Amino acid sequence: MFFSFFENWQKKRNFARLKDAQFSYLFDEDVSGEYVVFDTETTGLNPKVDEILSIGAVKIKDNKILTSQTFEVYLKNSKEISSKSIQIHRIRPIDLKDAKEPQVALKEFLEFIGSRPLIGYYLEFDVNMINKYIQPLLGITLPNKMIEVSEIYFEKTITLIPQGNIDLRFDTILKNCVVPNMGVHNAVNDAIMTAMIYLKLTQGEIKCHK
Repeated sequence: MFFSFFENWQKKRNFARLKDAQFSYLFDEDVSGEYVVFDTETTGLNPKVDEILSIGAVKIKDNKILTSQTFEVYLKNSKEISSKSIQIHRIRPIDLKDAKEPQVALKEFLEFIGSRPLIGYYLEFDVNMINKYIQPLLGITLPNKMIEVSEIYFEKTITLIPQGNIDLRFDTILKNCVVPNMGVHNAVNDAIMTAMIYLKLTQGEIKCHK
């Protein structure tokens, strides 16, 4: 009960910082029955200095992945992408030639997610990256409910591995949850694979295999 009170207090405090009333819908109670699974590709793993290169997302409704409702956007970058970074996300400078200004891209993303709950793999990092852009722009951080698939996976497998030595790497979770690897590593594909993991873990269709 205290946690719920604190959560509501934080949300009200966040709302009070909103600079643009046009985005007040982010704080509405969600009635869509949908979830949004999203992922970001970035120049690195430090939200303080790194930037978002692309955002990919897909919606879930009635325990189905709405692949016809995917979201993908590339963002203009302020500095040169390192070769090491390109090896990880495969996004080259030429791939960003039609990229959007970050403010435009982030507003489109916010319109896509609305007030829906957000699902992700190591979601905290992706949310921190999004907040890096929207906090200066709108004065707020993402107010949406957050659902972390690695936590659900941990809770499902800890009873099978009492010693608690659980491998939470994405590829391991894919394999153990018998979810096909879509191969091409990009934000949309990662979001879709994360959506499949979430449904497998929450709909009782799976026993995580070792």
